Amino acid sequence: MTIKFGCHGSTWVLDYDEKVDCLDHMIDTVKKAGFKGIDVQYALLGKYNEVPEKLKEKLDSLELELAAITLPFSWESETESEEEKQRADYYINYLKHFPNAKLNLPARVGPNRDNLIKRQRDIISCVNAVSKRAVENGVVAVFHPHSPATSYFRTESDYNLLFEELDTRYVAYTPDVGHIAAGGMDPVEVVKKYLPIIKHVHFKDCSKSFEWKKMGTGDIDFPAIVQSLVDYGYDGWIMVEEETEETKTNADQCIYDISKYVDEKLKPIINGVRI
Repeated sequence: MTIKFGCHGSTWVLDYDEKVDCLDHMIDTVKKAGFKGIDVQYALLGKYNEVPEKLKEKLDSLELELAAITLPFSWESETESEEEKQRADYYINYLKHFPNAKLNLPARVGPNRDNLIKRQRDIISCVNAVSKRAVENGVVAVFHPHSPATSYFRTESDYNLLFEELDTRYVAYTPDVGHIAAGGMDPVEVVKKYLPIIKHVHFKDCSKSFEWKKMGTGDIDFPAIVQSLVDYGYDGWIMVEEETEETKTNADQCIYDISKYVDEKLKPIINGVRI
């Protein structure tokens, strides 16, 4: 597998838990825009939630792939609740129908950062446990940090603790370069630092003033990040997404616009054109 570009469902529905039955439309738009796959939050599986074979049939008919399911958790203690464990195991089994698809694991944003170190360690403990079960079932799990003000992993010091305690025998890393920038870090340097454990990538643009932007109009150096991935030999997915106000009214056009940027600025690097 070489680097492939796909789309994340958050461009259409930002809330990871909001249930909207729009997956067929999203898939069709992804295909029309020239992307190869989709990373979809579990809440958007809709009519496919209990029939993974039907989703595979739909994707196969369009020559698309399920790159990942994004499955958020609160993880409010050092061990998973029984409901959390059951839900994680359900989607681990779901992903067995999709070779190479990842289980993308973000922690839900909390109300504050009180008792921060304990909360961080509780989350990491649960991520490690879920990921171990995933690996035992042939599924690769990846952890996805966020950047809102009350996120538990958003700054450099948060990342330092995270990567000291994640059990990378079982869990890999999804750098979301927009969230890295919004957390006050340099996405190029963070990606370079953690290349050995990166198994999935999310791209969206952000300005130095921490505003979401259309891809290529913010301050993230996407070509440099892609070049680093290529030089290292990364062979996974780059999933594109957008969080601008325009996505609320015209998500499809945002995807078409991102596609043009990817075709003009990023795919040539993968094809051997150096920046």
